Amino acid sequence: MICDRPASNWRRWVGAACMLALLLGWASPAVGQELEPRAYSPSPVGTNFAAVSYGYTDGDIVFDSSSVLSDVSAGINSAALGYGRVFGLAGRQSSVTIGLPYAWGGITGNVGEDRRSITRSGLGDPRLRFSAILFGGPALPRNAFAGRARAPILGVSVVVVPPLGQYDSSRLINLGTNRWAWRPEVGVSLPRGPWQYDFYAAVWLYGTNDDFFGGQRRTQESLASYQAHVSYTFRPGLWLAADATYYTGGVTSIDGVRGRDLQNNSRLGLTLASALGRGHSIKLAVSDGASTRIGGEFLAASIAWQYIWFD
Repeated sequence: MICDRPASNWRRWVGAACMLALLLGWASPAVGQELEPRAYSPSPVGTNFAAVSYGYTDGDIVFDSSSVLSDVSAGINSAALGYGRVFGLAGRQSSVTIGLPYAWGGITGNVGEDRRSITRSGLGDPRLRFSAILFGGPALPRNAFAGRARAPILGVSVVVVPPLGQYDSSRLINLGTNRWAWRPEVGVSLPRGPWQYDFYAAVWLYGTNDDFFGGQRRTQESLASYQAHVSYTFRPGLWLAADATYYTGGVTSIDGVRGRDLQNNSRLGLTLASALGRGHSIKLAVSDGASTRIGGEFLAASIAWQYIWFD
């Protein structure tokens, strides 16, 4: 790995390398970089969907100027299996989804004057999401749903990321995070003819890793995340979205020593989705860093296949 044992200035580089842990933590979705257009789109009760996805992330990592880490770059592959189900709860459309990620890739960078590299592969932390449409999304069976009129939507969701991914406290950089994470979110969707406008506001909340590298205690402050999406439907099942996100916060501390890793970043992207046939669809997405203060300055691309069926 980039550093397997502490050097004389270990506290400085361990603090800086927390960003590297977040980097391979892209295998885990507990970060602010999500770009998820149409996340609160309505569906009939009894809808089930399964998905397989692959993504590749490549680019540099930006550190504070005082860090002993420099010229750090990474290439990370990730694959995931997902399942979701739509149901009614108190008369409102609700859903639950689960995603199981696997990641593999490498990181290369300078530690002081030494050039180091690592590779990792294994399971990341799973992701559980519950959502409900509070306004504009009554729980409707399939036959009644087909005749509904499009309406503005107000939705809420919570994502939970349990610490079940691959983790070894003797390694500074892991695929799992060894802590819980939660993301409550509120979202608004406004349809206007073939156009749709989505706006989300969320905050990531993090538990404590009491067994960080060398038995240390690692904490992280909350990370606020905002998304905006504008999409256009060319025909039923075919749409294109322009995506943007801004996220800020997430400062880490090790044994009470606060790091210099405040994130204050933004990303832009495009998402294209198309139906392929009865029940099948595919989604392509690409995004890049628009501005990066601290953290990943990456080009990311992904492809996902989804199959939908009804009870």
